[in-house]
Amino acid sequence: MGHPNRREILKEDSFGRVVRLRGDGEDRILREAFGSWLPLTGWIARMLCRRERRALQVLEGLTGVPRLDPKDLGHGKELLRNHLPGAPLSKTTFLPRDYFDHLDALVAKVHGHGVCHNDLHKEQNIMVLPDGRPALLDFQLASVHGMGGWGFKSRCAEDLRHLQKHRRRYTRDGRGSQQQSQGSGHGFKRRRIALIWKHTGKPLYNFITRRILRTRDGEERRPSSGPWPRWDEPLGPG
Repeated sequence: MGHPNRREILKEDSFGRVVRLRGDGEDRILREAFGSWLPLTGWIARMLCRRERRALQVLEGLTGVPRLDPKDLGHGKELLRNHLPGAPLSKTTFLPRDYFDHLDALVAKVHGHGVCHNDLHKEQNIMVLPDGRPALLDFQLASVHGMGGWGFKSRCAEDLRHLQKHRRRYTRDGRGSQQQSQGSGHGFKRRRIALIWKHTGKPLYNFITRRILRTRDGEERRPSSGPWPRWDEPLGPG
């Protein structure tokens, strides 16, 4: 890239690495999609990189979503974006009382641009910014759609269903009020396509990623034993 930044590797696997570039100004995140010696990993990594760039281009200007850096080269071998401060949901020590309402609203705005995230079951993809507002990371699996259509509606429903699962997990058993436990995904059931994936594609995906590629999916889920974040004052409208 030619940036005079100090590099900190955040993640490295068979598809490449994610690097934080620390400089005198704003930090950046560089995704290097070079793959490994394993067949097809380079092609898959570049395809995922292109998917993320396309989604971020469509969502340009939306608060709570990473923005592409002006120095991003626009090709599939790497992606350069801004760094979002804060902590993932799995590691945050606090949550505003209306955090999940704001998270629902953010995902609704993403859907309003015709984009589905498709990877919201991972707590590390959901951020809590320093001011308590939500943000979303890792759009590698995101899909861009025309508004409407069965595929778009099905994927939107899956995004919302995962949000509702996070909300219930963080508010049940006395962790939050009954009112907080119900959000925009309340009542959504797993769609037929998701059930087919669960019983066919996902076992194969897990075998490839965990046994062959030696990567781990969703490892940053907060333990059931906690510690759980404290509830702070609500953010309010906006």
